[in-house]
Amino acid sequence: MLRLMALTSSASSTPLLLQSSQTATDLNIKVSEACKANASQECIKNLLGQIDNITTEVLPKEVVEDKLKFLTTQQNSLLVGTTNQDERVSSFNSILRATDKLLSTLVRKIETNSSISISLETLEARVFEIGPICSLTKIPQLDASHNTMDIDLIGISKSEKNQGHAAVAFMSYTNMSNSSLFSTTISTMKLLSTVVSATLPRTRNTSLTKPVNFTLRHTAEFNLGGTPSCVYWNKTEWVTDGCTRKESNSTHSVCSCDHLSTFALIMQTKPSEFQIDHRLDEFSMVAETLGLVFLVLTLLTFALCRKNPRVINTARIQLCISLLLAHFLFLLTQILLKSKSLQPFKLACAVMAGVLHFLFLSAFVWMFIEALMLFIAVKNLSRPKSKQKKLLNWKRLTVVGYMVALFVVGVSAGVVPDGYGSEQCWLKLVKNFKWSFLGPVSFILASNTVLFSLIAFSLGYSLAHLNSQVSQIKQTRTVFFKTMAQFVILGCPWILGFFTADNKALEIIFVILTSQQGTFIFIVHCVLSNEVSLLCPAFHADTRESSMMFMMAS
Repeated sequence: MLRLMALTSSASSTPLLLQSSQTATDLNIKVSEACKANASQECIKNLLGQIDNITTEVLPKEVVEDKLKFLTTQQNSLLVGTTNQDERVSSFNSILRATDKLLSTLVRKIETNSSISISLETLEARVFEIGPICSLTKIPQLDASHNTMDIDLIGISKSEKNQGHAAVAFMSYTNMSNSSLFSTTISTMKLLSTVVSATLPRTRNTSLTKPVNFTLRHTAEFNLGGTPSCVYWNKTEWVTDGCTRKESNSTHSVCSCDHLSTFALIMQTKPSEFQIDHRLDEFSMVAETLGLVFLVLTLLTFALCRKNPRVINTARIQLCISLLLAHFLFLLTQILLKSKSLQPFKLACAVMAGVLHFLFLSAFVWMFIEALMLFIAVKNLSRPKSKQKKLLNWKRLTVVGYMVALFVVGVSAGVVPDGYGSEQCWLKLVKNFKWSFLGPVSFILASNTVLFSLIAFSLGYSLAHLNSQVSQIKQTRTVFFKTMAQFVILGCPWILGFFTADNKALEIIFVILTSQQGTFIFIVHCVLSNEVSLLCPAFHADTRESSMMFMMAS
């Protein structure tokens, strides 16, 4: 009885509060008659600034419609009027933010449920709100411009922070199909649907309890043989992370997303590029398999020659193990993605991405350790000194080789918990998370480049000052050749990865060299190794003959 009285008294006092806030805010958000007659960029920016100051105010539907009509009618002129891409992106973000804020003023913190629809020439929107005593067990499907959204708003409202209140705004922009923003950011793509946006206005806890499904109507001719993609706007570009296309027919496509944002459906406009990518993927899988075979052969060779300390090198063995596991898991991931059996399992995809992150980082750390040991060996041209031997103890090296990678992955997962598990089961692009991999890799590649430069200089100096003993000159030249080969083994091909964008030829070279790292290790440290030939003459003869036959066949 007391609860009902409290609800009644609060309901009766609410209209008075709303009325005062509506009037004050309406007076503050103004569009001059001159701007209405001839809207300039300054007029639009002035309106955006006023809307940006909205906090908790509530506006009547008529006021919101009036401001949205002016804003969305002029949005294309604002985007086209700026020639700088950064300014265009900033304007696009401002329009989205202003639309969200205006629609948020329709949320009134009611006790049951309400639905408000807005239909303009350039925008359709629907705001659905539920309160603590809402009797619905499931909210109806929200629709805007023949696009629909399914969201578990009841589950979101049950959050402790929300205390039974939750609201969702679903918008469809009908005049962005020919926006210059799309033609510049995804020039090889065609927009296949209207641009839709979804937010949870004035909802304290915006965490989703279930993925949200969007059914987008096709606005352009749909090629069933093509590959449409569900994309979202991450404030700088259109990306696919967190969104997957569940199904498509000739008229609609269903996108499932684990977050709310601005979404669209795109289609590749150059089918030939898809065919090239498909062939490149198949070539990459074959190359990965070949590289794995040679990594296994290398480890078997090291096992046969395990009694010789000149053959058994901790960094080299651990490098092979890390590369073997990383490339095997990468190949397995690609096979599962190709068969579409991994996409439904988001957690498994995220875990595989985290393990791949760790294995490839540990491989790069071992590349650096191997480069450092090679530098010490070349500098001394003899066995390392006792202090250096202690420093390069295999137990310490093993701890460093794996703990550095584990530390980076642990910190990355702690700072950005949802950074793993993109559509390709790799690192997502959110919050520049890619630099948790590219940062350490760039540092190691730069360090290895410096080390190899010092090695080359040291060997050049040694060659210039050696006496004429043929054996010494021959030995030093052999070391020099192996050092240059090590430069390929220890990271050089990975540098190409920074330059492969829009360059298929360079991408093919990158795939060949990085996937065949195990092949180079096998040739240098097994086939061309004198120690291996002395310990395993029969094996060495067979491998040398097999390698020669393979190279001749190639």
